[in-house]
Amino acid sequence: MSRHISSLLAITAVCVTLTPTSALAAQAPKKEVDCSQVKCVALTFDDGPGKYAGKLLDTLKKYDAKATFFLEGQYVKSRPSYVKRMVAEGHELGNHSYTHPDFRKVEKWDVRAEIKKTQEAVKKAAGVEPKLLRPPYGMVDLQVSDVATEFGMPIILWTGGNEDWSSKNATAIKKKSMEVAKPGSIVLMHDWVKQTVDSMPSIVKSLKRKGYHLVTVSEVLKGQDVKLEPGDVYPVPAGWENK
Repeated sequence: MSRHISSLLAITAVCVTLTPTSALAAQAPKKEVDCSQVKCVALTFDDGPGKYAGKLLDTLKKYDAKATFFLEGQYVKSRPSYVKRMVAEGHELGNHSYTHPDFRKVEKWDVRAEIKKTQEAVKKAAGVEPKLLRPPYGMVDLQVSDVATEFGMPIILWTGGNEDWSSKNATAIKKKSMEVAKPGSIVLMHDWVKQTVDSMPSIVKSLKRKGYHLVTVSEVLKGQDVKLEPGDVYPVPAGWENK
């Protein structure tokens, strides 16, 4: 056997020996954040995927932050690549209807159809179905709760919002976002508001400097030991406590 062939075989043997270990190291699962021990906040984005979702995902990836996206089926259909990327990068998906009607003002079968069409659109785009429901405008009644129960989905509202849809002002959006971000909070935002997406690097860095971990809604709930059944609403709207 020539010296050249012997050398090649030796190199090959070393590579075969080292590759599995290197591959395993690269694929090692990231340690889960324990939100019962550290400060966590869940940033949530409604009405998307909006046309700025790609830039938002770039920011979240850069700063190793996770979010929950409550998606409208009509935009899932027109921007499926963003939905696929959300899943691939570890974000959580929620159902936010197909065309954004007030669920309290339509018939029960219409509520059911809106949810079902969005479930199907997300499944087609990304191969998964949302496990959480956020009704349009956050408007919920017993009928909405009943339909959510049919789909096996709890209803997630929010503890505070940055009012980006109203102000569309980057400075005001960041200020409000920081005001409503508390340990265990669920913050409402919108990825169709350009000023929100433009402000996200600054918001994320500021939250991290304050010691916050940016996680999904499900991680926040787990950290607070909140166990929701299908049809349950969280946070509970005023006046619902005894229903």
